[in-house]
This record gives sequence, C-alpha cells and structure tokens, in this order.
Amino acid sequence: MHFDHRIAADRGADFLALAPDGGELTVHIPPTLGDRPIAGDFVAVDDGGRVLAIAPRRGVLARARHDHGGAPQPIAANLDVVLIVTAPGRDFSPPRVERYLVAIRASGAQAVVVLNKSDLARDPAGLVAELYEVAGETAVVALSAEYGDGCDALDPYLRAGTTLALVGSSGVGKSTLANRLLGEDRFATGATRASDGRGVHTSTRRELVALPSGAWLIDTPGMRAFAPWSGEDALDEVFADVTDAATRCRFRDCRHDREPSCAVRAEIEPGRRERWRALRAELAYLDRRDDPAALAEEKRRWKSIARAQRSSRA
Repeated sequence: MHFDHRIAADRGADFLALAPDGGELTVHIPPTLGDRPIAGDFVAVDDGGRVLAIAPRRGVLARARHDHGGAPQPIAANLDVVLIVTAPGRDFSPPRVERYLVAIRASGAQAVVVLNKSDLARDPAGLVAELYEVAGETAVVALSAEYGDGCDALDPYLRAGTTLALVGSSGVGKSTLANRLLGEDRFATGATRASDGRGVHTSTRRELVALPSGAWLIDTPGMRAFAPWSGEDALDEVFADVTDAATRCRFRDCRHDREPSCAVRAEIEPGRRERWRALRAELAYLDRRDDPAALAEEKRRWKSIARAQRSSRA
C-alpha cells in the first residue's frame, strides 16, 4: 500500500488531496475507514478516489475538546515546525503563547514564536523580550508579513520536505504570512483596523499548500481559546524554570501554595506560577474525566474541603 497522497483540506462531505505529481484531486472516505483524515495526513487512495488507509501519524498538534469526553481534537498531522503567530495590540498574549508551547512540545514538533506586524509596535524589542519570558529557549522572530521585513529569519525552517503549521488568534496575520511564504495571494486576508491594529478573521479551514522551497505549510483558522492536550512531561519542559525551582523546595510533596521554604513561590514570578498551577490542574482534569472513579473521588475531596472551610468560618 502506497501512502503517496496527502490530505490538503477537509471539505465536509469530501477531502482535497495532493497527488505525488503535485496535482489536486477530490477523495472520499468509505464508511469502513473508521478514522477521519486531517490536514497533513498521508493516505493511500485507489483509482476511484477512495481513501483506503491513513498512514501512522507523527507530529500531531491537538487540543482538548471539553464537549467531547476525553478525546483530543487533532488540528494537523505530520508536523515538523509550528509557528505561533501573535501581534501587537489587544491580541498580544504571552500566556496564550505558553498554552500553544505546551501542545507543540507534546506533539514533538519544533515551536517558533512569531511577532507579526512588528511595524505597528511602539516597542517591538520590548514585546520580543516579553515573549522570551515565556518561550525560554524557543526562538522568537519579529517580522512584518505585509511588508516582508524580517521574514528571511524563517528561511532555516523552510527546508524541502519540512511541514509547518501556523497557529494563533484570529486577526494576527497568519494568512498574510502564509501568502508571503507562498509568494502569491492564495489565502484571503482582511484589512487591519486603524483603531486597534487588529486584523479581520479570514481563514475558515485548515489547508495544506506546497511552498516554493519544497516545504509544506498548513494555515489554520484562528483559535482564541486553546486548551492544550498533553501529559505533564510537556508542561514541565515548557515551564522548566518552575520544575527546576521545585527541586529546591523544602518538602518533596510541596504543593507550592502556602508551604514554608517553597522555592517555587520564592523564585518564580507570581503570574507565571499561577498559570503553571492552572495548566497543571487543567491537564490533570483531562486525565481524570474519563475515569469515573477518579472523578468521583475528586468531587468528594473538593466537597470535603468546602465543608471544612464553612466550619472554620462558623
């Protein structure tokens, strides 16, 4: 079986796939296939345009779906690099970048943080510094996709055969950056509002295209709320400073809350510490919610805490 076609876009009733010769074709999913392909999948296709099988995936970027049990929602597959795009103004959010970093680390892909629309920032160097505070050793690149300034900093990530994805909130300029890397206006873009520098949401689906360098690029719709799906290992790697500080706590089972001699409380900035605690609790909940016994025990524990608090106030 030859997995020589690649899913470019999910069109609902069918899929757009790219053939080995670079051509496009419409493919269909038989009821017996089971799983549904996602952008970036390699698939085997018969002469009638039916998908026979999906190749084993790697580099899968996924997020949690709070309305679908514990199953993660895969966003794209077989990724090597994920560009986290942000921009100055109301959508600039280092904490949101942290969440993307956790999901990307769990996928096994390499992350790059991109400050787009840097020409609109009063202090782009200051914004880059803020991003490095959460990115750690992850590269941060400032550029203007509209004018091309700084875009050559992405060249090392555009090697032939590499698959990249663009993620970020609506209006940060992902489609403009995709067009810049593609060298043509393939993706629709919206004008930036002069009042607040925000762009207009344009991408409505994930789509894979071939870049002139031989790399592949997947543009994704904007995601303002992003719940990462990962284990604690990815969280510990992204918050390596917190993990390192925890080794110096006085107690091995320190909860980093009110314990004496807590190195995490002493060394880590409160905002970052609380975001780490929140993400840790969120990921733990995702692990528990498919386990009825564990979830019931958690509910009993919180009820017991609430009763104790009420008693102490009486």
